[in-house]
Amino acid sequence: MTSMPEFATRRRRLMSQMGRGSAAVFVSAQETTRNGDVDHPFRQDSTFYYLTGFEEPNAVAVLRPGHDEPFVMFVRPHDPEQAIWVGPRAGIEGARATYGADLAFPIEELDERLGGLLSSATTLYFPFGEVEHSNVEPLISRIVARRRAAAQRGMAPLEAVRDPLPLVDAMRVVKSRAEVAALQAAIDATGAGLHAAMRATRPGMHEYEVQAILEAEYRLAGSPRDGFPTIAAAGEHSCTLHYTANRARIEDGDLLLLDTGAEVDYYGADVTRTFPANGRFTAAQRDVYQIVWEAQAAGIARVRPGVTFHSVHDATLKVLVQGLIDLRILRGSVQSNIERDAYRPYFMHGTSHWLGLDVHDAGIYRANGKSTALVPGMVLTVEPGLYLASDAPRVPKRLQGIGVRIEDDVLVTPSGRRNLSGRIPSTVEALEALVGSGD
Repeated sequence: MTSMPEFATRRRRLMSQMGRGSAAVFVSAQETTRNGDVDHPFRQDSTFYYLTGFEEPNAVAVLRPGHDEPFVMFVRPHDPEQAIWVGPRAGIEGARATYGADLAFPIEELDERLGGLLSSATTLYFPFGEVEHSNVEPLISRIVARRRAAAQRGMAPLEAVRDPLPLVDAMRVVKSRAEVAALQAAIDATGAGLHAAMRATRPGMHEYEVQAILEAEYRLAGSPRDGFPTIAAAGEHSCTLHYTANRARIEDGDLLLLDTGAEVDYYGADVTRTFPANGRFTAAQRDVYQIVWEAQAAGIARVRPGVTFHSVHDATLKVLVQGLIDLRILRGSVQSNIERDAYRPYFMHGTSHWLGLDVHDAGIYRANGKSTALVPGMVLTVEPGLYLASDAPRVPKRLQGIGVRIEDDVLVTPSGRRNLSGRIPSTVEALEALVGSGD
Protein backbone atom coordinates (compact mmCIF):
# COMPACT_ATOMS: atom_id res chain seq x y z
CA MET A 1 0.00 0.00 0.00
CA THR A 2 1.15 3.54 -0.74
CA SER A 3 2.10 5.22 2.53
CA MET A 4 0.52 8.43 3.80
CA PRO A 5 3.93 10.19 3.80
CA GLU A 6 4.14 9.58 0.05
CA PHE A 7 0.79 11.28 -0.53
CA ALA A 8 2.04 14.22 1.57
CA THR A 9 5.22 14.39 -0.50
CA ARG A 10 3.15 14.58 -3.68
CA ARG A 11 1.09 17.45 -2.29
CA ARG A 12 4.23 19.35 -1.29
CA ARG A 13 5.73 18.85 -4.75
CA LEU A 14 2.59 20.11 -6.41
CA MET A 15 2.29 23.14 -4.11
CA SER A 16 5.93 24.07 -4.75
CA GLN A 17 5.12 24.22 -8.46
CA MET A 18 1.92 26.19 -7.91
CA GLY A 19 3.72 28.84 -5.86
CA ARG A 20 2.64 31.10 -3.02
CA GLY A 21 -0.49 33.12 -3.56
CA SER A 22 -2.25 30.23 -5.31
CA ALA A 23 -4.82 27.62 -4.35
CA ALA A 24 -6.09 24.42 -5.95
CA VAL A 25 -9.37 22.56 -5.59
CA PHE A 26 -9.74 18.84 -6.36
CA VAL A 27 -12.99 16.85 -6.30
CA SER A 28 -13.48 13.15 -5.56
CA ALA A 29 -15.40 10.68 -7.68
CA GLN A 30 -19.10 10.35 -6.96
CA GLU A 31 -21.25 7.29 -6.44
CA THR A 32 -23.40 6.48 -9.48
CA THR A 33 -26.57 4.41 -9.68
CA ARG A 34 -26.49 1.30 -11.81
CA ASN A 35 -30.21 0.51 -11.60
CA GLY A 36 -32.92 0.67 -8.97
CA ASP A 37 -31.21 1.06 -5.61
CA VAL A 38 -27.96 -0.58 -6.76
CA ASP A 39 -24.81 1.51 -7.28
CA HIS A 40 -21.91 0.84 -9.58
CA PRO A 41 -18.83 -0.32 -7.63
CA PHE A 42 -17.08 2.81 -6.40
CA ARG A 43 -13.51 3.63 -7.38
CA GLN A 44 -11.88 6.89 -6.40
CA ASP A 45 -10.87 9.42 -9.06
CA SER A 46 -7.23 8.70 -9.88
CA THR A 47 -5.95 12.26 -9.43
CA PHE A 48 -7.81 12.68 -6.14
CA TYR A 49 -6.40 9.40 -4.87
CA TYR A 50 -2.89 10.29 -6.07
CA LEU A 51 -2.89 13.43 -3.93
CA THR A 52 -4.84 12.27 -0.87
CA GLY A 53 -5.07 8.48 -0.62
CA PHE A 54 -8.72 9.08 0.32
CA GLU A 55 -11.09 6.39 -0.99
CA GLU A 56 -14.55 7.77 -0.17
CA PRO A 57 -16.94 9.65 -2.46
CA ASN A 58 -18.32 13.16 -2.00
CA ALA A 59 -15.10 14.83 -0.86
CA VAL A 60 -13.14 17.95 -1.82
CA ALA A 61 -9.47 18.72 -1.22
CA VAL A 62 -8.03 22.25 -1.15
CA LEU A 63 -4.31 23.02 -1.38
CA ARG A 64 -3.04 26.47 -0.31
CA PRO A 65 0.75 26.88 -0.61
CA GLY A 66 2.28 29.19 1.98
CA HIS A 67 -0.56 28.92 4.51
CA ASP A 68 -0.06 27.61 8.02
CA GLU A 69 -2.79 25.05 7.24
CA PRO A 70 -2.23 24.30 3.55
CA PHE A 71 -4.18 21.02 3.18
CA VAL A 72 -7.94 21.26 3.77
CA MET A 73 -10.49 18.50 3.25
CA PHE A 74 -14.28 18.46 3.08
CA VAL A 75 -15.66 14.98 3.74
CA ARG A 76 -18.81 13.20 4.81
CA PRO A 77 -19.04 13.09 8.62
CA HIS A 78 -19.10 9.70 10.30
CA ASP A 79 -22.69 8.48 10.53
CA PRO A 80 -23.27 5.64 13.08
CA GLU A 81 -26.62 4.75 11.53
CA GLN A 82 -25.20 4.48 8.00
CA ALA A 83 -22.24 2.52 9.37
CA ILE A 84 -24.63 -0.29 10.25
CA TRP A 85 -25.52 -0.65 6.56
CA VAL A 86 -22.32 0.16 4.64
CA GLY A 87 -19.53 0.50 7.19
CA PRO A 88 -17.84 3.45 8.91
CA ARG A 89 -16.63 6.62 7.22
CA ALA A 90 -13.32 8.31 7.97
CA GLY A 91 -15.22 11.42 9.01
CA ILE A 92 -13.76 14.74 10.09
CA GLU A 93 -11.39 13.22 12.62
CA GLY A 94 -10.18 10.57 10.22
CA ALA A 95 -9.48 13.16 7.52
CA ARG A 96 -7.06 14.81 9.94
CA ALA A 97 -5.65 11.87 11.87
CA THR A 98 -5.35 9.35 9.04
CA TYR A 99 -5.11 11.42 5.86
CA GLY A 100 -3.09 14.35 7.17
CA ALA A 101 -5.52 17.21 6.57
CA ASP A 102 -4.55 20.38 8.44
CA LEU A 103 -8.22 21.37 8.53
CA ALA A 104 -11.29 19.26 7.87
CA PHE A 105 -14.98 20.17 7.58
CA PRO A 106 -18.25 18.43 6.73
CA ILE A 107 -18.90 18.39 2.99
CA GLU A 108 -22.21 20.14 3.73
CA GLU A 109 -20.21 23.26 4.67
CA LEU A 110 -18.39 23.50 1.33
CA ASP A 111 -20.57 26.31 -0.05
CA GLU A 112 -20.19 28.28 3.15
CA ARG A 113 -16.44 27.93 3.63
CA LEU A 114 -14.73 27.51 0.25
CA GLY A 115 -14.87 31.17 -0.74
CA GLY A 116 -13.09 32.18 2.45
CA LEU A 117 -10.42 29.54 2.01
CA LEU A 118 -9.70 30.88 -1.49
CA SER A 119 -10.00 34.58 -0.61
CA SER A 120 -6.27 35.36 -0.64
CA ALA A 121 -5.40 33.37 -3.76
CA THR A 122 -4.42 35.35 -6.83
CA THR A 123 -4.24 32.17 -8.95
CA LEU A 124 -6.88 29.46 -8.69
CA TYR A 125 -6.24 25.96 -10.02
CA PHE A 126 -9.35 23.97 -10.88
CA PRO A 127 -9.96 21.35 -13.64
CA PHE A 128 -13.07 22.74 -15.31
CA GLY A 129 -14.95 20.38 -17.62
CA GLU A 130 -14.53 17.15 -15.64
CA VAL A 131 -17.88 15.32 -15.61
CA GLU A 132 -17.63 14.30 -11.96
CA HIS A 133 -17.01 17.91 -10.90
CA SER A 134 -20.36 19.21 -12.14
CA ASN A 135 -21.63 19.61 -8.57
CA VAL A 136 -18.69 21.86 -7.60
CA GLU A 137 -18.12 23.80 -10.82
CA PRO A 138 -21.07 26.18 -10.25
CA LEU A 139 -19.67 27.05 -6.82
CA ILE A 140 -16.22 27.75 -8.27
CA SER A 141 -17.81 29.92 -10.96
CA ARG A 142 -19.68 31.93 -8.33
CA ILE A 143 -16.47 32.42 -6.33
CA VAL A 144 -14.65 33.65 -9.44
CA ALA A 145 -17.49 36.06 -10.19
CA ARG A 146 -17.49 37.40 -6.63
CA ARG A 147 -13.72 37.91 -6.75
CA ARG A 148 -14.09 39.82 -10.02
CA ALA A 149 -16.70 42.11 -8.48
CA ALA A 150 -14.59 42.59 -5.35
CA ALA A 151 -11.60 43.62 -7.48
CA GLN A 152 -13.68 46.49 -8.86
CA ARG A 153 -14.02 47.72 -5.29
CA GLY A 154 -10.25 47.66 -4.72
CA MET A 155 -9.82 44.23 -3.16
CA ALA A 156 -7.09 41.84 -4.31
CA PRO A 157 -8.00 40.50 -7.78
CA LEU A 158 -8.04 36.89 -8.88
CA GLU A 159 -5.51 37.17 -11.67
CA ALA A 160 -5.69 33.69 -13.23
CA VAL A 161 -7.70 30.49 -13.27
CA ARG A 162 -5.61 27.53 -14.43
CA ASP A 163 -5.91 23.81 -14.98
CA PRO A 164 -3.88 21.87 -12.37
CA LEU A 165 -3.94 18.60 -14.30
CA PRO A 166 -0.88 19.31 -16.49
CA LEU A 167 1.17 19.78 -13.30
CA VAL A 168 -0.23 16.63 -11.68
CA ASP A 169 0.01 14.58 -14.87
CA ALA A 170 3.69 15.46 -15.26
CA MET A 171 4.23 14.09 -11.74
CA ARG A 172 2.14 10.97 -12.36
CA VAL A 173 3.97 9.94 -15.53
CA VAL A 174 7.21 9.32 -13.59
CA LYS A 175 6.67 6.59 -11.02
CA SER A 176 8.19 6.34 -7.54
CA ARG A 177 9.53 3.08 -6.11
CA ALA A 178 6.24 2.53 -4.29
CA GLU A 179 4.28 3.00 -7.52
CA VAL A 180 6.52 0.59 -9.41
CA ALA A 181 6.06 -1.93 -6.60
CA ALA A 182 2.27 -1.61 -6.87
CA LEU A 183 2.44 -2.02 -10.64
CA GLN A 184 4.64 -5.08 -10.25
CA ALA A 185 2.16 -6.60 -7.79
CA ALA A 186 -0.67 -6.00 -10.28
CA ILE A 187 1.41 -7.49 -13.09
CA ASP A 188 2.33 -10.53 -11.00
CA ALA A 189 -1.36 -11.12 -10.23
CA THR A 190 -2.10 -10.79 -13.94
CA GLY A 191 0.63 -13.29 -14.72
CA ALA A 192 -0.86 -15.77 -12.26
CA GLY A 193 -4.24 -15.35 -13.93
CA LEU A 194 -2.86 -15.79 -17.44
CA HIS A 195 -0.86 -18.83 -16.39
CA ALA A 196 -3.96 -20.47 -14.89
CA ALA A 197 -6.10 -19.54 -17.90
CA MET A 198 -3.60 -20.94 -20.38
CA ARG A 199 -3.30 -24.21 -18.47
CA ALA A 200 -7.08 -24.57 -18.37
CA THR A 201 -7.96 -23.54 -21.93
CA ARG A 202 -9.34 -26.20 -24.25
CA PRO A 203 -11.58 -26.11 -27.32
CA GLY A 204 -15.25 -26.27 -26.39
CA MET A 205 -14.96 -23.82 -23.52
CA HIS A 206 -16.53 -20.38 -23.76
CA GLU A 207 -14.64 -17.12 -23.66
CA TYR A 208 -16.31 -16.15 -20.39
CA GLU A 209 -15.09 -19.35 -18.72
CA VAL A 210 -11.49 -18.38 -19.42
CA GLN A 211 -12.26 -14.86 -18.18
CA ALA A 212 -13.63 -16.33 -14.94
CA ILE A 213 -10.42 -18.31 -14.38
CA LEU A 214 -8.33 -15.18 -14.97
CA GLU A 215 -10.28 -12.99 -12.63
CA ALA A 216 -10.58 -15.58 -9.88
CA GLU A 217 -6.78 -15.66 -9.72
CA TYR A 218 -6.71 -11.86 -9.47
CA ARG A 219 -8.98 -11.91 -6.43
CA LEU A 220 -6.95 -14.70 -4.83
CA ALA A 221 -3.80 -12.63 -5.37
CA GLY A 222 -5.30 -9.66 -3.52
CA SER A 223 -6.53 -7.59 -6.46
CA PRO A 224 -9.92 -6.05 -5.55
CA ARG A 225 -10.91 -5.31 -9.16
CA ASP A 226 -9.71 -5.32 -12.75
CA GLY A 227 -7.98 -2.31 -14.26
CA PHE A 228 -10.31 -2.51 -17.29
CA PRO A 229 -12.81 -4.99 -18.77
CA THR A 230 -11.08 -8.19 -19.86
CA ILE A 231 -10.89 -8.96 -23.57
CA ALA A 232 -11.23 -12.71 -24.17
CA ALA A 233 -11.44 -12.97 -27.94
CA ALA A 234 -11.42 -16.30 -29.79
CA GLY A 235 -11.09 -16.84 -33.52
CA GLU A 236 -12.27 -13.96 -35.67
CA HIS A 237 -13.09 -11.95 -32.53
CA SER A 238 -9.34 -11.50 -32.04
CA CYS A 239 -9.46 -9.05 -34.95
CA THR A 240 -11.77 -6.72 -32.97
CA LEU A 241 -9.55 -4.47 -30.87
CA HIS A 242 -11.90 -3.87 -27.93
CA TYR A 243 -14.06 -6.98 -28.04
CA THR A 244 -15.59 -7.50 -24.58
CA ALA A 245 -18.73 -9.59 -25.19
CA ASN A 246 -16.78 -12.73 -24.22
CA ARG A 247 -19.76 -15.03 -24.87
CA ALA A 248 -18.59 -17.18 -27.79
CA ARG A 249 -17.60 -20.84 -27.81
CA ILE A 250 -13.89 -21.44 -28.38
CA GLU A 251 -13.44 -23.77 -31.34
CA ASP A 252 -10.65 -26.21 -32.14
CA GLY A 253 -8.10 -24.31 -34.25
CA ASP A 254 -8.96 -20.88 -32.78
CA LEU A 255 -6.44 -18.48 -31.43
CA LEU A 256 -7.48 -16.94 -28.11
CA LEU A 257 -6.42 -13.35 -27.40
CA LEU A 258 -6.50 -12.28 -23.75
CA ASP A 259 -5.97 -8.56 -23.05
CA THR A 260 -6.32 -8.11 -19.32
CA GLY A 261 -4.97 -6.54 -16.15
CA ALA A 262 -5.45 -6.85 -12.41
CA GLU A 263 -5.41 -3.72 -10.23
CA VAL A 264 -3.50 -3.48 -6.95
CA ASP A 265 -3.45 -0.37 -4.75
CA TYR A 266 -5.15 1.50 -7.63
CA TYR A 267 -2.34 0.64 -10.09
CA GLY A 268 -3.31 -1.57 -13.01
CA ALA A 269 -1.47 -3.99 -15.26
CA ASP A 270 -2.14 -4.26 -19.00
CA VAL A 271 -0.87 -7.49 -20.57
CA THR A 272 -1.93 -9.31 -23.74
CA ARG A 273 -1.16 -12.86 -24.73
CA THR A 274 -2.41 -14.72 -27.82
CA PHE A 275 -2.23 -18.50 -27.97
CA PRO A 276 -3.80 -21.51 -29.74
CA ALA A 277 -6.77 -22.90 -27.83
CA ASN A 278 -5.76 -26.48 -28.67
CA GLY A 279 -2.14 -25.93 -27.70
CA ARG A 280 -0.64 -26.02 -31.21
CA PHE A 281 -0.16 -23.13 -33.63
CA THR A 282 -1.00 -23.87 -37.26
CA ALA A 283 1.70 -22.93 -39.75
CA ALA A 284 -0.23 -19.80 -40.72
CA GLN A 285 -0.83 -18.78 -37.11
CA ARG A 286 2.82 -19.32 -36.28
CA ASP A 287 3.92 -17.17 -39.23
CA VAL A 288 1.77 -14.23 -38.08
CA TYR A 289 2.61 -14.72 -34.42
CA GLN A 290 6.34 -14.73 -35.01
CA ILE A 291 6.16 -11.44 -36.91
CA VAL A 292 4.33 -9.77 -34.02
CA TRP A 293 6.71 -11.29 -31.45
CA GLU A 294 9.74 -9.98 -33.35
CA ALA A 295 8.11 -6.56 -33.75
CA GLN A 296 7.50 -6.40 -30.01
CA ALA A 297 11.09 -7.43 -29.27
CA ALA A 298 12.30 -4.58 -31.51
CA GLY A 299 10.05 -2.12 -29.68
CA ILE A 300 11.12 -3.24 -26.22
CA ALA A 301 14.79 -3.05 -27.23
CA ARG A 302 14.23 0.56 -28.23
CA VAL A 303 13.10 1.61 -24.72
CA ARG A 304 15.76 3.53 -22.79
CA PRO A 305 16.27 7.04 -21.39
CA GLY A 306 16.57 9.76 -24.00
CA VAL A 307 14.77 8.03 -26.87
CA THR A 308 11.37 9.38 -27.84
CA PHE A 309 8.05 7.77 -27.06
CA HIS A 310 7.07 7.47 -30.73
CA SER A 311 10.38 5.89 -31.74
CA VAL A 312 9.21 2.71 -29.97
CA HIS A 313 6.24 2.60 -32.35
CA ASP A 314 8.50 3.27 -35.33
CA ALA A 315 10.71 0.31 -34.42
CA THR A 316 7.79 -2.10 -34.18
CA LEU A 317 6.10 -0.76 -37.29
CA LYS A 318 9.07 -1.47 -39.55
CA VAL A 319 9.10 -5.13 -38.48
CA LEU A 320 5.33 -5.48 -38.90
CA VAL A 321 5.37 -3.95 -42.38
CA GLN A 322 8.24 -6.17 -43.48
CA GLY A 323 6.23 -9.11 -42.16
CA LEU A 324 3.16 -8.08 -44.17
CA ILE A 325 5.36 -7.93 -47.25
CA ASP A 326 6.75 -11.39 -46.48
CA LEU A 327 3.18 -12.68 -46.13
CA ARG A 328 2.43 -11.20 -49.60
CA ILE A 329 -0.29 -8.95 -48.21
CA LEU A 330 1.65 -5.77 -49.03
CA ARG A 331 3.91 -5.06 -51.97
CA GLY A 332 6.76 -2.62 -52.38
CA SER A 333 9.29 -1.33 -49.87
CA VAL A 334 8.84 -0.99 -46.13
CA GLN A 335 9.25 2.79 -46.31
CA SER A 336 6.76 3.28 -49.15
CA ASN A 337 4.11 1.24 -47.34
CA ILE A 338 4.64 3.26 -44.17
CA GLU A 339 4.44 6.56 -46.06
CA ARG A 340 1.15 5.48 -47.71
CA ASP A 341 -0.32 4.03 -44.47
CA ALA A 342 -0.86 0.83 -46.45
CA TYR A 343 -0.52 -1.20 -43.25
CA ARG A 344 -3.48 0.47 -41.54
CA PRO A 345 -6.11 -2.19 -42.38
CA TYR A 346 -3.98 -4.71 -40.45
CA PHE A 347 -2.37 -2.59 -37.69
CA MET A 348 -4.51 0.40 -36.80
CA HIS A 349 -3.39 1.44 -33.31
CA GLY A 350 -0.32 2.83 -31.62
CA THR A 351 2.28 0.57 -30.05
CA SER A 352 2.38 2.14 -26.59
CA HIS A 353 0.61 4.14 -23.90
CA TRP A 354 1.54 5.20 -20.38
CA LEU A 355 0.52 2.87 -17.56
CA GLY A 356 -0.21 3.60 -13.91
CA LEU A 357 -3.30 4.59 -11.94
CA ASP A 358 -5.21 4.51 -15.22
CA VAL A 359 -4.71 1.87 -17.89
CA HIS A 360 -4.15 4.75 -20.34
CA ASP A 361 -2.36 6.80 -17.74
CA ALA A 362 -1.79 10.53 -17.37
CA GLY A 363 1.04 12.20 -19.27
CA ILE A 364 1.57 13.81 -22.64
CA TYR A 365 2.93 11.98 -25.67
CA ARG A 366 3.89 15.00 -27.72
CA ALA A 367 4.49 18.69 -27.01
CA ASN A 368 5.37 21.54 -29.37
CA GLY A 369 5.49 19.09 -32.25
CA LYS A 370 8.08 16.88 -30.54
CA SER A 371 7.61 13.38 -29.17
CA THR A 372 8.13 13.06 -25.41
CA ALA A 373 11.57 11.80 -24.41
CA LEU A 374 11.64 8.78 -22.10
CA VAL A 375 13.10 9.24 -18.62
CA PRO A 376 13.68 6.74 -15.78
CA GLY A 377 10.49 5.95 -13.89
CA MET A 378 8.15 6.05 -16.88
CA VAL A 379 6.14 2.88 -17.51
CA LEU A 380 4.75 2.20 -20.97
CA THR A 381 3.16 -0.70 -22.77
CA VAL A 382 4.67 -2.21 -25.91
CA GLU A 383 1.83 -3.90 -27.81
CA PRO A 384 2.12 -4.43 -31.56
CA GLY A 385 -0.46 -6.56 -33.34
CA LEU A 386 -1.65 -7.84 -36.69
CA TYR A 387 -5.38 -8.22 -37.38
CA LEU A 388 -6.12 -10.15 -40.56
CA ALA A 389 -9.90 -10.06 -40.56
CA SER A 390 -11.70 -12.15 -43.14
CA ASP A 391 -12.97 -9.01 -44.86
CA ALA A 392 -9.63 -7.16 -44.81
CA PRO A 393 -8.16 -6.48 -48.27
CA ARG A 394 -5.63 -8.79 -49.93
CA VAL A 395 -5.45 -11.31 -47.07
CA PRO A 396 -4.85 -14.88 -48.35
CA LYS A 397 -7.49 -17.38 -47.26
CA ARG A 398 -5.06 -19.32 -45.05
CA LEU A 399 -4.46 -16.16 -42.96
CA GLN A 400 -8.04 -14.89 -42.71
CA GLY A 401 -9.43 -14.52 -39.20
CA ILE A 402 -6.04 -14.48 -37.49
CA GLY A 403 -5.60 -11.73 -34.93
CA VAL A 404 -2.46 -11.52 -32.78
CA ARG A 405 -1.43 -8.96 -30.16
CA ILE A 406 1.38 -9.30 -27.62
CA GLU A 407 1.64 -6.69 -24.88
CA ASP A 408 4.08 -6.16 -22.04
CA ASP A 409 4.59 -3.41 -19.44
CA VAL A 410 8.05 -1.86 -19.55
CA LEU A 411 9.75 0.36 -16.96
CA VAL A 412 12.36 2.87 -18.14
CA THR A 413 15.42 2.48 -15.88
CA PRO A 414 18.57 4.64 -15.63
CA SER A 415 20.50 2.09 -17.68
CA GLY A 416 17.77 1.00 -20.08
CA ARG A 417 14.59 -0.90 -19.36
CA ARG A 418 12.96 -3.63 -17.28
CA ASN A 419 10.13 -5.69 -18.70
CA LEU A 420 7.87 -5.92 -15.65
CA SER A 421 5.73 -8.61 -17.30
CA GLY A 422 8.57 -10.44 -19.03
CA ARG A 423 8.14 -13.58 -16.93
CA ILE A 424 4.71 -14.25 -18.45
CA PRO A 425 5.27 -16.78 -21.28
CA SER A 426 5.11 -15.38 -24.79
CA THR A 427 7.31 -17.49 -27.09
CA VAL A 428 5.71 -20.05 -29.38
CA GLU A 429 7.50 -22.87 -27.59
CA ALA A 430 6.55 -21.72 -24.09
CA LEU A 431 2.91 -21.22 -25.04
CA GLU A 432 2.59 -24.61 -26.71
CA ALA A 433 4.09 -26.27 -23.61
CA LEU A 434 1.70 -24.48 -21.26
CA VAL A 435 -1.70 -24.27 -22.99
CA GLY A 436 -4.02 -27.09 -21.95
CA SER A 437 -1.49 -28.59 -19.54
CA GLY A 438 -3.74 -28.30 -16.49
CA ASP A 439 -5.82 -31.13 -15.03
